[in-house]
Amino acid sequence: MSQMISAELVDLELDRAADSKEAAARSLAERMVALGRVTDLDGFLADVAAREAQMPTGLDGGIGIPHCRSAHVTEPTLAFGRSAAGIDFGAPDGPADLIFLIAAPAGADDAHLSILSNLARQLMDADFTAALRAATTAGEAAALIAGEEAATATRDEAPQAAVPEPTSAPAPQAPAAPAADRPFRIVAVTSCPTGIAHTYMAAESLERAGRAEGVEVSVETQGSSGFTRLDPDVIAAADGVIFAHDVPVRDKERFAGKATVDVGVKAGVNRPAELIAEVRDKAARGEITEAGAKPSPVEAAGEPGEGYGTKLRKWLMSGVSYMVPFVAAGGLLIALGFALGGYKVSDAPSVMDHFLWTDTSSWGALLFQVGGVAFKFLVPVLAGYIAYGMADRPGLVPGFVGGAIALDIKAGFLGGLAAGLIAGAVVMAIQKVKIPVSLRGIMPVVVIPLISSAVVGFLMFLVIGEPISKLQSALTSWLNGLNGANVIVLGVILGLMMCFDLGGPLNKVAYTFAIGGLADGTAGSFKVMAAVMAAGMIPPLSMALATTVRGRLFTRTERENGKAAWVLGASFVTEGAIPFAAADPLRVIPSAMAGGAVTGALSMAFGCTLRAPHGGIFVVPLIGNALLYLLAIVAGTVVSAALVVLLKGLRKQRPEPEGAAARLRREAGGGGGRLRPGPSAPDARPLGAGRLRLS
Repeated sequence: MSQMISAELVDLELDRAADSKEAAARSLAERMVALGRVTDLDGFLADVAAREAQMPTGLDGGIGIPHCRSAHVTEPTLAFGRSAAGIDFGAPDGPADLIFLIAAPAGADDAHLSILSNLARQLMDADFTAALRAATTAGEAAALIAGEEAATATRDEAPQAAVPEPTSAPAPQAPAAPAADRPFRIVAVTSCPTGIAHTYMAAESLERAGRAEGVEVSVETQGSSGFTRLDPDVIAAADGVIFAHDVPVRDKERFAGKATVDVGVKAGVNRPAELIAEVRDKAARGEITEAGAKPSPVEAAGEPGEGYGTKLRKWLMSGVSYMVPFVAAGGLLIALGFALGGYKVSDAPSVMDHFLWTDTSSWGALLFQVGGVAFKFLVPVLAGYIAYGMADRPGLVPGFVGGAIALDIKAGFLGGLAAGLIAGAVVMAIQKVKIPVSLRGIMPVVVIPLISSAVVGFLMFLVIGEPISKLQSALTSWLNGLNGANVIVLGVILGLMMCFDLGGPLNKVAYTFAIGGLADGTAGSFKVMAAVMAAGMIPPLSMALATTVRGRLFTRTERENGKAAWVLGASFVTEGAIPFAAADPLRVIPSAMAGGAVTGALSMAFGCTLRAPHGGIFVVPLIGNALLYLLAIVAGTVVSAALVVLLKGLRKQRPEPEGAAARLRREAGGGGGRLRPGPSAPDARPLGAGRLRLS
């Protein structure tokens, strides 16, 4: 740990340099850059922002732990800042005064990650955090953080021996009732998307709460540094299970037959005693999880009490998220094939029979045919992973089978949706049937796939397949037959949906409709995809243009965000406009919607087409009527920017507060000392762009 933090990486007066989590991350990251620990400041901050977008990193007790794994980090590094005023990191109990910025290289070794995980556990120690709040010098704080590693190592139990992968899953046994002379026993699994901080903090929190309650808690941390399976004997002897995770639990079937509580990882950090009480209550009532009858990977990432509408959206988005890479790869390959060989490549013979190494048409045909193979997976993958989201791995076989049938009977995207939902529902129904313990081991491998595939096949072939196929055919014909005013109206609707909530549910509905149509491969569906991507680029591009031409109407932070918005908008990241909408929704959102509607309408009217589901301006060479497509984007951007400038110009402007650094320079007469910029100084740039999420 002494190699990861030093006095140069500590700021005990962070509030002088930052008043937001973005500014705090930048201020601490600049210290890492100065020591050569980070090679690209903006690139690293983009990775931090991407992690923050997955889940806020604020914790109860005044702690913020922004962290990420990044290719821009040269060695594992920790920076610490203390803010008397507090900085909001999204914790339920308010702002954080202790901020830890954890930077791990993309290929960090297990030893370094283990040290960082021990630090995460220490943050659950009230004495440790109290000592940090009392530290008077940067060196004292750095030494305190580095020195705690030894103490942690002595308190932690010896690592568990690795357990080899079982050749077949043993039949789970129902837990014996806890004897009067032994404590209640719980096994737990904690995991988070990054696997650096929350994974281990949840584990420490559960273990501490267990000791306070007189409960034995054994935790398996499935973090970035790998994981060691709990001993099967420990699992067998447990009375209950707690899953605190935001990614699927690996080998989850090991824990079947126990009283189970399944929550997100932050619940494990923030309310461990409540989770322990809940699992004890379930065990007392005899409420156990049968083999296979467990929450799905999608359900498990949320908090209890979600309605079926929310679950349905998650199930559908699970399938779409797995389908998108196939759409992207297949669509771009097909588009590149057309670019190289012209539209005649669609009629070219198989490249296995005819291929000339020096002929660009042959290469175009090769790319087209490979892309076509990738496209054949779209509907089966969609259906398979919808079922997976509902019923975990047992849902994959009937889901893929149903999706393949939908493709075979020409039920298309709608058939895939129906097949996935039916497959998941059938598997979930089978899982609720009480069966003998001796048969549980073969249920996920033999019985469930056999019965569910037969049921799904029957329903798809003989019951609902033909009506869905006719509906899909009618929808395709409607899209291809649109002309004149109908085309423009559809473009307006899609544009409004893409810009209304800037990456939210309505935006995702329009986007899903567009990529679903790509599976049909018709001219109408390609026009829809083009209109959706063009409209989704408008909000960030228009905000970037507005901050450029009328900067005085925006704050310094917004002007800096506007620079990043050029890139985000050009890359089809609608979320790049969220900072502007959050600050002034009544002016920004209507303006964005107006520009999106104009762009969507023009794109449809111009007959622009797009086979790729993403890429922004970087796939313009692959767009049909590319010049008119760019004209539609420019027109929408100008309309939206002009409207937001007009609306903001109507309000009474207040003078922007002078930054702390500028005020001190003025009072010092422009003296020669270099002062660190305050939060509103021109060079106090905001946090960089987040990950390129599909808009």
